[in-house]
Amino acid sequence: QVRLQESGGGSVQTGGALRLSCLAFGYTGSTYCMAWFRQAPGKERERIAAIDSDGTIRYDDPMKGRITLSKDNAKHILALEMNRLKPEDTAMYYCASDSESVCFEYTYWGQGTLVTVSS
Repeated sequence: QVRLQESGGGSVQTGGALRLSCLAFGYTGSTYCMAWFRQAPGKERERIAAIDSDGTIRYDDPMKGRITLSKDNAKHILALEMNRLKPEDTAMYYCASDSESVCFEYTYWGQGTLVTVSS
């Protein structure tokens, strides 16, 4: 059974940076895709970055240009570096995954890690 565990959230001031990590338990190979989503209070969940099993990375509009996604295949860790954070980046950040090369839907979700950006 696949399980995702996020860490690294916290409180920062505007302009600050955070690094989120997602540890994937249960995958034995490298053929799986992963992504980071976020959901702010009162708003819909939105994807911010995704990575295919071949390493292809897609950055979505909400944070494009301020984030860097990386994956350690040996340790099954997906990392998200976030810079120049803004108060509107305040949200719960979720790691998601599926057992496919490219994710069109996400079967597995973590519990989330909270990011709070103060002005």
